[in-house]
Amino acid sequence: MASIRAAVLPAVGAPLEITGVELPEPGPGQVRVRLAAAGVCHSDLSLSNGTMRVPVPAVLGHEGAGTVVSVGAGVTHVAPGDDVVLNWAPSCGSCHACSLGEVWLCANALVGAGQVYARRSSDGTELYPGLNVAAFAEETVVAAGCVLPAPAGIPLTDAALLGCAVLTGYGAVHHSARVRPGESVAVFGVGGVGLAAIQAARIAGASTVVAVDVSLEKESLAREVGATEYVVSSEHTAREIRGLTGKQGVDVAVECVGRAVTIRTAWESTRRGGRTTVVGIGGKDQQVSFNALEIFHWGRTLAGCVYGNSDPSRDLPVLAEHVRAGRLDLGALVTERIALEGIPAAFENMVAGKGGRAVVVF
Repeated sequence: MASIRAAVLPAVGAPLEITGVELPEPGPGQVRVRLAAAGVCHSDLSLSNGTMRVPVPAVLGHEGAGTVVSVGAGVTHVAPGDDVVLNWAPSCGSCHACSLGEVWLCANALVGAGQVYARRSSDGTELYPGLNVAAFAEETVVAAGCVLPAPAGIPLTDAALLGCAVLTGYGAVHHSARVRPGESVAVFGVGGVGLAAIQAARIAGASTVVAVDVSLEKESLAREVGATEYVVSSEHTAREIRGLTGKQGVDVAVECVGRAVTIRTAWESTRRGGRTTVVGIGGKDQQVSFNALEIFHWGRTLAGCVYGNSDPSRDLPVLAEHVRAGRLDLGALVTERIALEGIPAAFENMVAGKGGRAVVVF
């Protein structure tokens, strides 16, 4: 048992507390990791405010990379000293979704999130690992399936982004929407995932990439990674996008916000027969409505997308090759590098629509 510092969510809606945590040694099938960096994802905000449910008190953070400190019995694919990327949604390999090869829909992926993994140093309170990996901490203990060998030649402080933002954004474009060379794409929401999706659209050979956000200040971020057009969100967004595409609309829209009005606008921004992929996680109160006639007339497709419909073990080497070849710039997603104490301010920036990805560097 060793004491480390972590950001603890004491209750849903409560402020994070930076406090000491007693972390046990890894048991059978577990790995202890010293974090190098952890990205602050919108899903962490959704967990903290109750949009998504999580057992509490919990240590949040699910996008991270670090170095193996020790391993439990039966762990053979990594060893102490190995650099790893955290995988918050390990597939069980035996449920119905896994048998279909749809590992991103694994029914047992989040079993670990409901199991106590550590205790608060001050009073022994049991703590849960938010989304399995509890990356908002100096160290963590995770199931062996939650660690993947880090790609060679990529700094861990950048590789952390591969664990969620990049797998999600890249996968939304390549696995869900299946963007083809020459197609036009609109990406709604220029945060970490949106910036990854813009780059993925460029890599896929999209002819036009329209970035959409509420903030004019994000235009330079979007254009630096491949956006050819930029639209500040308004009630006329769909009309503006059609105007940029010969009055037809884009072939593909990728929604990274999770709000009903944005999902509806993304759908309306596509051409007849266009495809909309929804990546953003919205609350139950975000109701999207369509009438039967317009569904028939427009012939559009609307699809959900979980974790970019990605298989991390398959896709991580592909992403790494894009990074090493200079096609994918991980650093361009990061607009702020912070300490654990900076996470609450990073949450506030998300709510205000500011910046790309904030990364906690240990």
